Amino acid sequence: MFALLGSFVVLACVGGGFLMSGGNLLLLWHPAEIVVIIGAALGAFMTSSPLKVVKASFSGAIGLLKKPRYERSDYVDILKLVFDLLVKARKEGLLAIEADIESPEKSPVFSKYPTILADHHMIEFITDCLRLMVGGNLDPNELESLLEYELETHHKEAAEPAHAVQKVADALPGFGIVAAVLGIVNTMSAIEGADTATIGAKVGAALVGTFLGILVAYGFVGPIAAAMESRAHEEGKAFEVVKMALVASVRGYPPQVAVEFARKLLFADVRPTFSDLESHLKGKPPAAK
Repeated sequence: MFALLGSFVVLACVGGGFLMSGGNLLLLWHPAEIVVIIGAALGAFMTSSPLKVVKASFSGAIGLLKKPRYERSDYVDILKLVFDLLVKARKEGLLAIEADIESPEKSPVFSKYPTILADHHMIEFITDCLRLMVGGNLDPNELESLLEYELETHHKEAAEPAHAVQKVADALPGFGIVAAVLGIVNTMSAIEGADTATIGAKVGAALVGTFLGILVAYGFVGPIAAAMESRAHEEGKAFEVVKMALVASVRGYPPQVAVEFARKLLFADVRPTFSDLESHLKGKPPAAK
């Protein structure tokens, strides 16, 4: 909703400033210019981007109106889930978690965290990492390198929609110029016998095309692309947390220390304190302050 508020501020300030200078908002209403600019931008977007990126872009833009996928409580659940798995593996051996990995939906460990279990990508990442630990003979450096490659691929894929939308933002001023040129062409074709007022209205309509292209690019589409990229980066942090905990475990650290390494990766606004996380891991959520 914060993103929606920002867009409202852009509209209010631009429209309000125009009215304060004596303008009339109806002078900016030219549907033909909107069709040229938005339609051309949408068509170019569809041409330049694969279908999966187009779908992900619209989904990501709409997702900005919702809360982030991972909040503080979700990170606590992720850390607790990894901690429970590592404790079980440490006490009973790595083979003891094989059944949990193969059927997470039937696992008593995973079932304690329904929110995380419903996240297909996170569960797939955790189980794939644990399979490497159970079935492979990778040393910590090899495991960390392999997981880095996977995370790099994930981050690149997650950022593709934002980059595609940013390209649209970069192109919109150009499409605004296209609309303006078309407007000038219409003006030139009607100049014979036209009075000054008619010519002025047509030139003004043409200039609206340039105005709309720049406004939509820098006031809406560009900021949306930046917000989508920031959201993708924030959501990728959850995967980095899992990687850090598992690599630390393979290096020989006990589960609680491995989870503490992972906690340090979190941003301050979603990072639980050491004492809070310790209380959660012991099954005793801290008392409300």
